[in-house]
Amino acid sequence: MDPWLRRLGLEAPIIQAPMAGVSTPEMAAAVSNAGGLGSIGVGAVDAEGARRMIVAVRAGTNRPFQVNVFCHRPAVADAAREASWLARLTPDFVRYGAEPPARLTEIYQSFLTDDAKLAVLLDERPPVVSFHFGLPSPDRIQALRAAGVVLLATATNLEEGQAVAAAGIDAVVAQGYEAGGHRGVFDRDADDEQLGTVALTRLLAQKLDVPVIAAGGIMDGAGIVASLALGAVAAQLGTAFIACPESSADAGYRAALLGPGAGQTVMTAAISGRPARCLANRFTAIGRSVERWDLPDYPIAYDAGKALHAAAKATGEFGYGAQWAGQGAPLARSLPAAELVARLRGEMKGV
Repeated sequence: MDPWLRRLGLEAPIIQAPMAGVSTPEMAAAVSNAGGLGSIGVGAVDAEGARRMIVAVRAGTNRPFQVNVFCHRPAVADAAREASWLARLTPDFVRYGAEPPARLTEIYQSFLTDDAKLAVLLDERPPVVSFHFGLPSPDRIQALRAAGVVLLATATNLEEGQAVAAAGIDAVVAQGYEAGGHRGVFDRDADDEQLGTVALTRLLAQKLDVPVIAAGGIMDGAGIVASLALGAVAAQLGTAFIACPESSADAGYRAALLGPGAGQTVMTAAISGRPARCLANRFTAIGRSVERWDLPDYPIAYDAGKALHAAAKATGEFGYGAQWAGQGAPLARSLPAAELVARLRGEMKGV
C-alpha cells in the first residue's frame, strides 16, 4: 500500500465517500474501524451540526476519518427565476395535496464564507478535511494545515487538479463523470469536460506531483485494483455504501438502488441547481425539459427540491428524492459497512 496511506494509518486503500445526507457518523466509524477511511459530509449542516457529527464519529472510532465541506460559489437570489421555478413545480405539489413554498431560501452556507464552520474544524481538528465544488481561500487552507489536518479536494479535469496541487492540498480526488451525486466542477457555468474515471485518474496521476484518489463507478475490489493500476493511491466509493444499514438512505431510495431501475442514472441540475448524477425518477424526468440557466442558484433550487420530495414522500411516493447514484449502481450490495469493507479487501486479493 502507498506510504501516504500508511501515514494516515489506513489498512486498505478504501475511502467511503462523504455523501451529505446519506453518510452517517455510524457508517464512518464502521468503515474506519474496518481499516478504510470513513467519511461524513457536513456541507449541508450548520457549524454546530458539524461538531455533533464529528463528536459522534469519534465516539465510535479512534481511527482516522474524513469530514467534507462544500466550497460552492455563494448563491445569488433571483426572485423572478425562483418564482418561475416554483410555478413550474406547482402541479407536482398539488398532485400530492401540498402547496409549494411561498419563497425559496439559501438552505445552507458555503464554506467559502462560513467562519463558524471553520472555527469548529479548527477546534475539533478532524484527521482529514476535504473540499468539494472548489477550494477555499489560502488563509483557510493554511489555518487547517497549521492545525495538522490532512486536506483533500475534488477535481474533474486537469486544470482543477493543477489548482488543487498548487494550493498545497495533500491529495486530489479524481471524480469521473460516472460518479454519483454532485459534480465537483469548480465553475457550474463552465462547460464540463465529462472525463471518465479511467482517463481522469491516469491523467492526474501522470501530470501531478500529489497523490490521486480515484472516484466514480467503483463498486468492488476489481474496480479498486484497476484504480491502483492507473496510478491512484486509493479509491473512493460512494454508491457502494448507500445500501448499508448504517446509511440514512430512506426505504424508497434503497428499493430503487437495489431494483431493476438502478441501471439507469441521469445527470441533472433540476433537483438542487447543480449537476448531479441520480437514479432516473420523477424529478429527473422534470429535469429533461429544463435548461440549467432557468434554475435558481444552488442551493436555493434545492429548497424547492427538498420540499417537493417531502410532500410526495408523505403520500408514499419516493420518486422525487435526491437518489444520488453512480453508473455502477447495479453492483450495489446491502451489507453492513464493516462487512462491505472486508468483502472489498478480500476481492482485491482475489483479482
